[in-house]
Amino acid sequence: MKTTTTRPERRQSFAKISFTLSSFFFVILFIYVWFSINEVQFEGLRKLSQSAAINFPFYQAFNSSTNTSFIAENSTLTSDPDIRILIGITTLPNNYNRRHFLRLIYGTQSTNGAQIDVKFVFCNLTNDDQRVLVALEIMRYDDIIILDCEENMNRGKTYTYFSSLPEMFNNTDDKYAPYDYVMKADDDTYFRLENLVESIRPLPKEDLYYGYVIPCSSMDPFKRYMSGMGYMVSWDIVEWIRSSDIPKNHLEGPEDKVFGDWLHVGKRGKNRYNAKWSMYNYPTPPSPCTHELWPDTIAVHLLKNDEKWIKTLKYFNVTNNLKPSKLYHIP
Repeated sequence: MKTTTTRPERRQSFAKISFTLSSFFFVILFIYVWFSINEVQFEGLRKLSQSAAINFPFYQAFNSSTNTSFIAENSTLTSDPDIRILIGITTLPNNYNRRHFLRLIYGTQSTNGAQIDVKFVFCNLTNDDQRVLVALEIMRYDDIIILDCEENMNRGKTYTYFSSLPEMFNNTDDKYAPYDYVMKADDDTYFRLENLVESIRPLPKEDLYYGYVIPCSSMDPFKRYMSGMGYMVSWDIVEWIRSSDIPKNHLEGPEDKVFGDWLHVGKRGKNRYNAKWSMYNYPTPPSPCTHELWPDTIAVHLLKNDEKWIKTLKYFNVTNNLKPSKLYHIP
């Protein structure tokens, strides 16, 4: 017997199907909205936790990747840097205030297309105060190199610094040198990093010796040596210092002169650049190595007191980029 479906029954069946599809659609929509809301909330919480962690000193102390370079926070790097420079500032373990001051000086500068890592360099710690306070600095800033030596100025500290770097920084998995150039600088020298980078940009990355040539009256970089205020060599010379017996057998004496002797005897530094007079001593007291401050400056040396530092920083308008805020008023 043939069964037939009446029109009301068909309507009821169609209604059930429509209700089922609608219910299914709303269930899917609810699940999608629920996940979207929770994803936004989770992302917000994740960013909030990251923001809190990044701005919390103890997080920074244990996350060294945020502290490898003074310039990282202020640079305009959008790709691999075309110049990589290590500046080692030789100082003493007890010079805490000077290090903190220099962190301000270099941490507020920016460079275009260059990576500049500033490290403070001194010899072995000798007391418990240093072991605690310097350790805290390392945890917070990760910008200190402690050499295996007794503290000295002219008895091998410079050799220990340069000869230790290849082992410290070379990565066997990386075919490139860790830095293009390495500088040794005094802690009473102010470097204007952007000007430094622009002066180096056209120079060779091999067999380079850069600085302020001594004697003060000379403009010939192949005579004598570069002043200890701050001189720079390419990475291949750093590796040569580590492997050659020439530096190892001549350690004592004025460190910048001794360094120049190494390169002369070893026939190194064939590419030389004299940055005079963009590098010079502070104007007072006057001497053959000084002149007035001027705009094209790369480095000013012999900033022996706060007054000289402040006058120098004021001349170069280092606080011009201070953003206005309701939180302070600086006339």
